[in-house]
Amino acid sequence: MPLEPMSIALSRLVRRMIRAHPGLLERLGEHGNRRFAIDPTDLPLCLLIQPRAARGTVRVYRHPPASDARIAGPLAALLGLVHGTWDGDALFFSRDLVVEGDTSAALALRNAIDDAELDLGLEISAFAGPFARMLQPIIRFAERRTGLPLRRMEDPE
Repeated sequence: MPLEPMSIALSRLVRRMIRAHPGLLERLGEHGNRRFAIDPTDLPLCLLIQPRAARGTVRVYRHPPASDARIAGPLAALLGLVHGTWDGDALFFSRDLVVEGDTSAALALRNAIDDAELDLGLEISAFAGPFARMLQPIIRFAERRTGLPLRRMEDPE
């Protein structure tokens, strides 16, 4: 699959998420200008996220690019971290998650995402515009089939 269309789509999604959750950039503070490599080790690609560059830019690479902080681990662990399914400290100490480079920037990113309580399933659905309602059942189905946490888990209360 060509990487440029994926980069464009993911950049648009990130910009939409930043508009919907302005606290993300505020919480990142001085680290908002950093380059974050998100490296799902079980996929043949890596994302380079620059939160403040043009109000959110994502580039997709085949190999980890130069970055200020690299966060690597299986896709399930990375998604679980975003959705609050798994504890980031536990993932780090069990070595399921590797953080390299500017660890304070990586921690700021984690805290910003935690505070925003992102739900990628809802964010992707909202990005789909009029097709959002149709996309939700597909996301739930994909989540059941793959075992990947594609949505934030609902509180049992």
